[in-house]
This record gives sequence, C-alpha cells and structure tokens, in this order.
Amino acid sequence: MPRPPFPARPNRATLGLTPDEWQTLERLKTPAQIQDFISAIPANFEPDGDTYLSVQQVLRQRRAHCIEGALVAACALWIHGEPPLLWDLSAVRDVDHVVTLYRRGAAWGAISKSNHSTLRFRDPVYRSLRELALSYLHEYSNDRGEKTLRAYSVAWDLRSLPTRKWVDNPQNCLDLPLILTNIRHYPLLPRGVRRLRPLEEMERRVKQFRQYDNPRKRSRPK
Repeated sequence: MPRPPFPARPNRATLGLTPDEWQTLERLKTPAQIQDFISAIPANFEPDGDTYLSVQQVLRQRRAHCIEGALVAACALWIHGEPPLLWDLSAVRDVDHVVTLYRRGAAWGAISKSNHSTLRFRDPVYRSLRELALSYLHEYSNDRGEKTLRAYSVAWDLRSLPTRKWVDNPQNCLDLPLILTNIRHYPLLPRGVRRLRPLEEMERRVKQFRQYDNPRKRSRPK
C-alpha cells in the first residue's frame, strides 16, 4: 500500500477540530480506549434519513452507526501517529459493516461501532485481513438467521481523502460509501461453498440483545 503524502501525525488545525474536540480524541491513547469511547456513543438510527456524519458531527450530535464510528476511531488513531485505515465487510441480503483497522507488529486488529456485541472489537492477533474477516463470519447474520458475510476489502487509508471530506465536514460524507463499495474486495468463502448453516434458534434469540433500542423498530444497524 503506497504511503500517502500526508503527515504521520496531524495537528488540530489540519483537522479543523475545536480544542475540546481535539482533546476528546487525544485522550484516547489505545485501541481499547477508542473502542470504549465509540461503544458509549448512542446508536444512530437515522430518524430523518440516511446519514454519513463526519468526525466532528458525531462528536457534536453524540450518535453514530458503524461507518461514523469508524471515522471517529480512525481519526483518534491518526492523532496518535497511526494510519487511519477503514475496512469494508460486504454481505448478501444484509447491510455492509465498516470498521477501523490497526496493527501491532505484523498482526491485525479492529475497532468497530456496533449495536450488537458480536461484531465489535478484535484484538491484534490476526495474521492477515482474511483471518480477521473470518472472525466475523459466524455471527454476521440477518434477521432470518442467515450467515451473510461474503467479502472483505483492502485496507483503505483515509489520508487519501481531504480532511474536509470526513473530519470537519458539516454535511454528509457522501464520498465514503461509494469509495468503500468500489475499492477492491476479496471473496471470503472457499470456492465451492455456497450454503452456510443458519443460526440456531438460541443463537437468534441471543442476537436480539442490543445496546441501544431503536424507537422506530426498524431494521437495526450492524
């Protein structure tokens, strides 16, 4: 992956954040602390339509779904000198899920905003992105209990996008969904595997536990 022509560690002026916003993210010094922070942000159920809130808007509105939480996590990592990497998990008959990647040595881990416990944080113990993607396979399912995860993307560096597009954008970050859809993806299932065993009834009941309730009772975000 070529290194983008951007500073390894940005300053507050580069990101366009207020002093309070900067300090909020600067205090998050480890992936675990970042995960705790985005998990505590209430889920964004998009009551007024689809949103792709920037880092600044998430901090101000105190709501986020997966891609919005991933942006906050990526920005916090970048502030501490780590690359802000997004990663797309692609599904069939289901919604995609976007997480933030980080590395410790040669191993990959993930920070993930999810309303369910099973698609969240991953410790940095995975030797490849494929291994990391497989850790999400069993629990990645739709309301019918079908296991729906089918592909994973390359690691995409947010430094290739101007900060105005994702950090302090006052509007929706509309470039991101298209970019993440169009970057290279790799199939997850081995060739010849076409059907996966659906979740058992007990597993489906467990999946109904959510951190935040959707007042509109609409399909939940990942």
